[in-house]
Amino acid sequence: MVCARCKMVVEGEFQRAGLQVLRVDLGSVEIADQSLDAKRQEGLEQQLEIMGFSLLTDSKLKDIERIKTLIIELVHAGDNAIDQNLSAYLSTRLHKDYATLSSLFSQHESYTIEKYFIKQKIERVKELLSYNELTLNEIAFKLNYSSVAHLSSQFKKITGQTPSAFKKSTKQYRQELDQL
Repeated sequence: MVCARCKMVVEGEFQRAGLQVLRVDLGSVEIADQSLDAKRQEGLEQQLEIMGFSLLTDSKLKDIERIKTLIIELVHAGDNAIDQNLSAYLSTRLHKDYATLSSLFSQHESYTIEKYFIKQKIERVKELLSYNELTLNEIAFKLNYSSVAHLSSQFKKITGQTPSAFKKSTKQYRQELDQL
């Protein structure tokens, strides 16, 4: 879940299932009554699945979603400004050793946390380029790249084209954040 509309849809489904929603955040829902019988849970899971969401009850899968949510928030909601490296940031926020988080993530996904972070940053670069409001230098600064050359190199490695070619292209393909 990566936008306000997604949160609204998820909250609506929980309410239709007869659950009192206290809070909906990216990747989590807090309900007043923690007892969710099997029948209601199954119905809720089916409805969420129809809309492209899933109900996570496994703690390992929850951790993976928390990692993804933190990275998405960091890259897309903020200015990617953290005063520490990604591993320390995730470790601190999730109160778990980074090696454990990294191993768990790699076991369940087809890529590492770092590759996921880079993919998210490149999607953000695509978004900012398509708005045509910032220079490549400003985008590099905004997303904490060490230089425009580093951003361009990473962009070409992921997309197969330079940022300039992407910007000039009439077909600016972007991926949905939850499909990365």
